[in-house]
Parts: sequence; structure tokens; C-alpha cells
Amino acid sequence: MKNVIVVGSQWGDEGKGKIVDWLSSQADVVVRFQGGHNAGHTLVVNKKIFKLRLLPSGIVRNGKISILGNGVVIDPWALLNEIDEIKKLGIDVTTKNFMISESASLILPFHQEMDEIREDAAGNAKIGTTRRGIGPCYEDKVGRRSIRVMDLRSETNLDKRLENVLMHHNAIRKGLKKTAFKKNVLKKNLLKIAPKILKFAKPVWLKLDEFNNNRKKILFEGAQGILLDVDHGTYPYVTSSNTVPAMAATGSGCGTDKIGYVLGITKAYTTRVGSGPFPTELKNKIGETLGKRGKEFGTVTARKRRCGWFDGVLVRQTIKISGINGIALTKLDVLDELNEIKVCVGYNLNGKKIDHFPAATEDQFNIKPIYKTFEGWRSKTQGIRNMKDLPENAKKYIFALEDFIGAKISSISTSPEREDTILVEDPFKI
Repeated sequence: MKNVIVVGSQWGDEGKGKIVDWLSSQADVVVRFQGGHNAGHTLVVNKKIFKLRLLPSGIVRNGKISILGNGVVIDPWALLNEIDEIKKLGIDVTTKNFMISESASLILPFHQEMDEIREDAAGNAKIGTTRRGIGPCYEDKVGRRSIRVMDLRSETNLDKRLENVLMHHNAIRKGLKKTAFKKNVLKKNLLKIAPKILKFAKPVWLKLDEFNNNRKKILFEGAQGILLDVDHGTYPYVTSSNTVPAMAATGSGCGTDKIGYVLGITKAYTTRVGSGPFPTELKNKIGETLGKRGKEFGTVTARKRRCGWFDGVLVRQTIKISGINGIALTKLDVLDELNEIKVCVGYNLNGKKIDHFPAATEDQFNIKPIYKTFEGWRSKTQGIRNMKDLPENAKKYIFALEDFIGAKISSISTSPEREDTILVEDPFKI
């Protein structure tokens, strides 16, 4: 038996929500280990749509325990609103099926304001953040001044911690000619919601050790994608946390020896939200078609996603960086109507062919994709649940991707519905 990590192998929005939900039928525990409410998951269960932002995807299943680890940054008001929203859809969130790491850092109102101020001031050089305060909160965490869940337990301690963090933020706000945040108002607002948050607070590392000792199956759910990793992504057009599988251990308190199979969720084409390099982007009718058929709009922000051909070089690179064991290929059905489909198999940089994605931002914007062209299948794959039932050209495309990226395609998603999945290899049973 192995615990499983699910991560996105591209720029996020690969369809992790459905795959995590599908795998959670076998898991006992589902853990989020990084990110915040800037990354959304859309689940379609029995025709009912769930849009999750902070809550792990396992929350929609009965009998599962969902956890927010210490690597997650939590907007407490956003979390409570999300809990209220999902309760209206018939999902009960209780201390029996949901817990938060007491060490997780809190996103506060001045974090969101700072996010907005920076993006607005950047003009054309903006990164394209979701303006949810994620980055500024992680900065405070690294700067050892963040307010953590455990700080809500003591008014005296909270007062000291707020004084420390506001000394930093109000100095910056003064320089930007912004109104200073008042400590007592913020403290009053935090103490008001503290009981609602603290009832879920636990030493998550200890609970995970208990679950492992009892041979519970744990599913670690990543947010965003590896190409948005603060170290390995398209820096500076990245998120503020590590999105690679190794973060599952750090962001939850679970030892690396307890983590087994790494599943990389990979879209059959490529999308990206916000600014940053995108070598295979299609600013034409085909790109519009992919966006329309794939319903490519962000779960959290509703921003339109940029669309392009599958970039095999990038996915191959993220597989090597992350130790991905298998790929869950999603949205294959979006390609059904195309006459031909292209895959990026290399780049041209200043007249020289290269076989990897360069680290320098200038080079990332200047590279030109080298494509291999495949004949489309021009027939319906939506809803197919068996490999043998796929069109021959679809199978050729899948096997070609598998061969180029160097990882087994262990499952194929043919619609947003949970059941419309072709299983080649079960991560929990390897």
C-alpha cells in the first residue's frame, strides 16, 4: 500500500479536482499541502457542480478526512464562507471530517491589499496574481512575523504577534501613502471568528503519523502546477510556494518515507492563466476553439485561460524534476474535432535547437517551438471508459506522448464526470 501525491505537471488547471475526487474513493485521508484560496478545483458529481478553493476535494465524499496542512496559507474568512457555501450544497463540514494544521499561517486583509497595490503599480510588468494575498502572506511566514492558527488561542499572544507584523506592514503602507491598519480593529475581528477556526485546529503531523501507523491510505493534493513552483517554474511568473511533490512532506509534516506514488495531472493540450512565457500559445481560431470546448475559465477568478498545443518538452522536464511515476491525461475529448494536432518536441533559441526549457526569463520569451504533427481523430471520445474503444488516432497520440515524456499514462479522463475515466494503472495498488 502506498500513499499517493497528486500534482499538476503544467501551469495548473489540469483537472486535478476530478482526479483527486476519483482517487479519494480509495483514500481515507485527503491533504492539501501548499497554496491558498488562489487555486480552485471544480468537481462534477452526479450532475452537481462543486467549486472548491481551500477545502480539499475529498470533502465531498462521505467517510473521508480532509486536512489543510501547515504549508497552506489560510484566509480564515474565505474558509468559513466556503464551508457555508458547501453546506448549502448538502456537504457537512465537521470536526470529524475536517482539520487544519495549527501551524498554518493566516492571510489577513492587509496581505490582500498589498497584493493589489503591487499588481496595480506593476503596469505591463504585472505577474498576474489572483490578488488574494497569497504572496505577501508567504513573505511574512518566511520573515517570521506571520499570524498562525495557534496564535488565535491567546488574546495576549495575538496582540503581540499583530503588533510585530503591523510594524512591518504599516511602515510600508506609510511609504505608499496608504492608511495604517489598526491593530485593535483587526484583533477584534480575528477574536470574533477564532472559535470557529480553532475547533478544526490540530497538530496535523501527529494525526498523520497516527493514520500511517493505522495503515490509512493518504492522498496528498497539490494546488496549481509545477511550472508555477517558486524554484522550478517560470520565475518570476510563479506562485509563492513550492508546488513540487516534495512539498507534500514539508507542507504536512509527513515523512518522505511515507510517500509513495506521484501522479502528475496533465492536460492533453496546454493552458496558462495570467502573465508569463508560453511557447506553444495559440492566438488564433484553434486557440479559441480549445478554450471554448475546454471551458477554460479560472475556478477562482473566472479569468480566461490562454490555450496552446501540448508542450512535451515542458512536461518531460517537470516529470524529471518531480519524480512523477505516472500521468493522468485529462481533457482528451477537447481535441475531438481537430483535423490535426501538434506537439512541441523541442525549441529553437537564437537559431540553435535546445531540448529543455531555459531558466532565463528572456530566453523563455524568445524560444520558438519545434512541432511534430499528428492526424486528428475527428470522432467523439467524450465518455469513453475503455482504452480499446478510443479512435485509433487518439491512441496513437496518447502513446506518442507517453513515449516522448518518459512516463506511463496511467489514466485518461474523457469528461468532467467522475466515472468517465480510463484506468490503466491504479496508483494505490502498485
